[in-house]
Amino acid sequence: MPKKGAAMLEPPPRKGKIIVFGILFWYPLAGVTYQFLHYLVGLRRLGYDPYYIEDSARWIYDPRLNDLSPDATGNIQTVLPALQAHGFGGRWAFRGNYPDGRCYGMSEVQIKQLYREADAFLNITGAQEIRDEHRAIPRRIYVESDPFALQVKAAKGDAGTINMLAAHDTLFSFGENLGAPDCGVPVEKCRWLPTRQPVALEWWDGPVRGGDTFNTITTWHNKGKDIEWRGEKWYWTKDREFEKFLDLPKRRPVKFELAATVDDEVKALLNRHGWLQRNSIEISRDPDRYRDYIRRSRGEFTVARDQYTRPHTGWFSDRSACYLAAGRPVITQETGFSKFLPTGKGLFGFKTMDDILKAVDVIEGDYEGHCRAAREIAAEFFAAERVVGDLMHRAGL
Repeated sequence: MPKKGAAMLEPPPRKGKIIVFGILFWYPLAGVTYQFLHYLVGLRRLGYDPYYIEDSARWIYDPRLNDLSPDATGNIQTVLPALQAHGFGGRWAFRGNYPDGRCYGMSEVQIKQLYREADAFLNITGAQEIRDEHRAIPRRIYVESDPFALQVKAAKGDAGTINMLAAHDTLFSFGENLGAPDCGVPVEKCRWLPTRQPVALEWWDGPVRGGDTFNTITTWHNKGKDIEWRGEKWYWTKDREFEKFLDLPKRRPVKFELAATVDDEVKALLNRHGWLQRNSIEISRDPDRYRDYIRRSRGEFTVARDQYTRPHTGWFSDRSACYLAAGRPVITQETGFSKFLPTGKGLFGFKTMDDILKAVDVIEGDYEGHCRAAREIAAEFFAAERVVGDLMHRAGL
């Protein structure tokens, strides 16, 4: 990560105050840290005056306990160095808006003053529940990272979902294909605008040539987020998708690794099929370790959740965007994103095992060329200034 002084080279703010709401402290792992830092830095580079705020009634997730907790101290100690390193040491707050919840960073008086002065907020991932003090902010922008479930809840008439979305004046989604004829996501209740993940490209600069292993950092199994819709179950968990391609390491003479925290039974399953396996929590606790894991890879091989692929959402992973920025080729499951991003050089979408094998062969035939192409895709389609600038322009800011 850049040294603390690096941020001072950027131009001073000249536009309005923008609050970024998120889950930095709620879920203090590196992938999430980068996701929100990319927005903050993108806003600052465009001349806005950005602040990061968490002000929620929910308890944080404590990875040391692997459970929820009302005490955010450990999470804040984990994440704060990254905010400080990028010049946001005095521009953040965490307020536990629950009984006995503490306030860290900016004081409650300063938070309330910011709410009165802010020109807009970006409610990224829908992390912030909207209260009257938030409704007083002139522009209220929702940025959805996970399409499908929210739209289905709205289509089913869920009052909480509908009221939450109505508290925002502009809705963006990483599901770039929402509303298209070939997309199965119900969008009749709201107007969704497409966006994608911003990336600060220079943070991911690394060795020109990667390592010898295709890898990814992921969660193997998720519970509680499957959803019923139109007589079918739509799955959130990734293990169902990985299991379709377990034989991949036996089909090509290159290494494949999953950084996923799994039990002994799953680890044995992966090893039997030739997969290497790492603990994802250990990698993700430190932003530098996470970044180096990506930069030292040969490229990314990963799958996408059923809720993204089957309804053809057009979703693309913020982690995959970081692989591209590091100049690492990406092979990822097709969600419809190939309608919006160039594939076949540096980036490959797949539906079948044959698609994967062809992508591996093509990459290995001109590895360095595909590394260059990956970085070029990141620069053209994911650069923080471009992505955030486009979002703010379409939001009228």
